Amino acid sequence: MNGNDPVIIVGAGLSGLRAASLLNEQGVKCIILEARDRIGGRVLSNEVADRPDLGRFDLGPTWFWPRYERTITKLVEELDLKTFEQYSAGRMLSERSPNEPAQQHILPEGAMERSLRFVGGVQSLIDRIAATLPPETIRLHTRVTAILQEENGMFSLEANGERIRASAIIITLPPRIVAQNVTFRPELPPALRANLINKPTWMAGQAKAVAIYDRPFWREQGLSGFVSSWAGPLQEIHDASPDTGAGALFGFFGIPAKTRQDLGEEKILELVVEQLTRLFGPSAENVRALLYKDWSSDAATAVEEDAEPLRDYPSYGPITANSWGEKIYFAGTETAYEQGGHLEGALRSAERAVAELMKHYSR
Repeated sequence: MNGNDPVIIVGAGLSGLRAASLLNEQGVKCIILEARDRIGGRVLSNEVADRPDLGRFDLGPTWFWPRYERTITKLVEELDLKTFEQYSAGRMLSERSPNEPAQQHILPEGAMERSLRFVGGVQSLIDRIAATLPPETIRLHTRVTAILQEENGMFSLEANGERIRASAIIITLPPRIVAQNVTFRPELPPALRANLINKPTWMAGQAKAVAIYDRPFWREQGLSGFVSSWAGPLQEIHDASPDTGAGALFGFFGIPAKTRQDLGEEKILELVVEQLTRLFGPSAENVRALLYKDWSSDAATAVEEDAEPLRDYPSYGPITANSWGEKIYFAGTETAYEQGGHLEGALRSAERAVAELMKHYSR
C-alpha cells in the first residue's frame, strides 16, 4: 500500500465489516467510517425496552438459505454462530378480504425453501465480524460528504469537516445514497453516476412490524404463522419467534411508503393488531410489545425515489469506478453479481471488492 495511508471503507454494514475483516486477515490497515451511531446498516435486531428476556427481533433481513447461499453458510460455520430453522410447520392462511375468513392451506412438502435464522438475530453476525477487528477500526458518527482525487494521484475523503487520506477506498453505501449525499471532485462521469442512481436500494421502500407475544399460540392451532394477504396492511406475514421462549409474528407492508407516513406509526400498528386478530383470533390482541421500522424514513438508507414500490426485481451487479479512479471500489448488496438484496449478496460483493483491491496492489 502507499505509505502509511489506510484503506478507507465507507459504511459499517455487513459489506463494510466483511471487507474490513478480509483486509485485516491480509495485514492491510483499514478504517471504517460510519454515519450512524451503530454498526450493521440495514441489519437491525432490536430488543423490547425493559424486556430483554423476550429476545432480539430482526427489523431488517431475517433469513439465509443454506442450499444455495454458500458464502454466508461457510462464514456462519467459521464464526461458530448458532442458527435455527425458520418455523414453517402447519397450515398457511390466505386472506382475500377483511370481511371474509382467511382460507387455510396445507402447502406441499418442499414448497418453501429451507431457511435459517440466527439465534440473537442477524445482529449476532454483525457483532461477531466486528469483534474480529482491531478496536480502533470503526469510527461511528462519521459522515463522508466528499471524495477527492488529488493532483498527485492520491485520494482523500471529507468527513465531519476533517480531511482523511486513503490508499484506496471501498464504498459500501447504497448506490443512490452515494449519488445523493457524496460529492466527488472531479465530478463522476455521467454513465457512472447514472449507474448509481439506477440501482434501487433493496428494502428502502419497505417497513417491518413485529408483534411479540408470551408464546407462539398460533402453533397450537396448527398454523405456521405464514400468511399471504390482499387485505392488509401486512401483505406477507411469518413466524418471527425466537428459538426459545416468546412468540412473534412479523410482516411486510402492502401499503406504499407515502401512505404509511401519512397514517403515522401509532395508526399503522393499530391496523396491524386488528389484522392479526382477524387472522389468528382474540389471542393476537394480547400483544406484549410492538416493534416497527420504516426504512423509507431512514435517511441513511432511502432517498425520495425509493418510496416508489419495486415492481420488478432490480437489475443489480458490480459498479466499476475505473473511469473516475482506479483505487475506488464499490461493494454492498446492490453491487453483487448474484443474490443482490440478500445477506449473501452483501458478503459476495465484499469478497469481490477486496479481491480486486488486492490484485491491483500486487501488480
